[in-house]
Amino acid sequence: MHGVSLALPENGTPNPPCASLPEPDASPAGPVRVRDPYVVAVILFCAYAALSISRFWQLRTMSWDLGIFEQVIRAYAELRAPVADLKGPGVNILGDHFSPVTALLAPVYRLFPSPVTLLVAQAALFALSAVPVTRVAARLLGRWPGLAIGVAYGLSWGVQRAVEFDFHEIAFAVPLIAFSLEALLTGRLRAALCWALPLVLVKEDLGLTTAAIALVVALRARHAAPRLVREALAVAALAVVVAALTFTVVIPAFNSGDTYDYWDKVDGGNGPLDGFGTKFRTLVWLLLPTTGLLALRSPLILIALPTLGWRFLSSDDHYWGTGWHYSAVLMPVVALALVDAAHRIRRDARPWLRSYARHLPAAVAGAALALTTSLPLSALTEPDTYRVRPEPRAAQRLLDRIPDDATVEANVGPVSLLTSRCRVFWVGDTRGITPDYIALNNTSGWVGDPVGYAKRLHPRATYTVVGEVGGYLLLERASDPRR
Repeated sequence: MHGVSLALPENGTPNPPCASLPEPDASPAGPVRVRDPYVVAVILFCAYAALSISRFWQLRTMSWDLGIFEQVIRAYAELRAPVADLKGPGVNILGDHFSPVTALLAPVYRLFPSPVTLLVAQAALFALSAVPVTRVAARLLGRWPGLAIGVAYGLSWGVQRAVEFDFHEIAFAVPLIAFSLEALLTGRLRAALCWALPLVLVKEDLGLTTAAIALVVALRARHAAPRLVREALAVAALAVVVAALTFTVVIPAFNSGDTYDYWDKVDGGNGPLDGFGTKFRTLVWLLLPTTGLLALRSPLILIALPTLGWRFLSSDDHYWGTGWHYSAVLMPVVALALVDAAHRIRRDARPWLRSYARHLPAAVAGAALALTTSLPLSALTEPDTYRVRPEPRAAQRLLDRIPDDATVEANVGPVSLLTSRCRVFWVGDTRGITPDYIALNNTSGWVGDPVGYAKRLHPRATYTVVGEVGGYLLLERASDPRR
């Protein structure tokens, strides 16, 4: 907040930073129940948590990120530097991505040291974001349209894909964006800025999203509160400066190579038309089933541009599509752009457009429910989701043979089962450290000769196979007879 001027009323006393502005024409179209948004959030939390926990116990983690974040949060909980050995022995995560916000989970993790703690926290954060979305939708459009949009948002494909993707720091960004845009739509423009500012601590690129929110605040305040325009522009400039410093100074200061490792991914590749088909499909998914294209009539849609910009300009095709967690931060933007557009259109002179906007909340809720049959939450309707097969149980018992505080080299699968009690390295990246154990997910049979593979990784050590069950393989380093 430093450097942001405060508007002074006639008596010369500054207003509080998050003071409200008069709200123009925000009366609800029907009765609004205060408890509705919280009921939606509780139901969504139960669904998200059930999906995440069941996937974890069935050993269906998708990447190493859950293990990396557990290493970081465990370090915070133990009052150590946020080292993620999975990124390389001794690597400080602040030199990879700038996400100090994850330290907020350290006290909870200290009480419940488990990767499940991270999954439950993420479920809670995503579910929390449904409160402002549902609340402001009901306030501006009426109770039932508000509930419909809350359901459509909670079941949106971007949120579901993020829940499926184990854990990521963007779980903090989603509710911050939702609360910020709720404040913006209800005329509390300073509050919108206050909610947006912490985004710079979630991830380095989100400073640009903060700037975009501030610019939309300035646009909205230009007639009703000209003084606030200067404050919003100051916040936008501050966010851009903070983002630039984070990219060029802060992250390189923690990085062993004195650089930001992802410049080579966000380099434009072969140009913006590279992968045009994939990018176009992502835009269709982003705007059609979630908003019926009506979000394009709201200036809030501009807030999606920074995220879409870096993703589509990147040479890494993982960023272009609808998978993983990358679209979660866009879901509250498009949902509340729809709310804003539908509210504006109530006064439109064209009956067909008013009718379209009036029926759209039910339509997007129906689309979300229909699409969920092929999205991650559909697993909650399958009995196997609630059963743990013998193979995962056997694999977990095998890994339980590793003593606490041992050093382990592992790949996707074992890492998230060990990071709460061992020092875990990524397979092939121990950088001279010879671990006590090697734990591998070998369900595809990619390791045909375990002992020979271990010898290639560590030529001066000898490893013996402890066991291989449930597709998981465990090797232990033999004692050195010269000791």
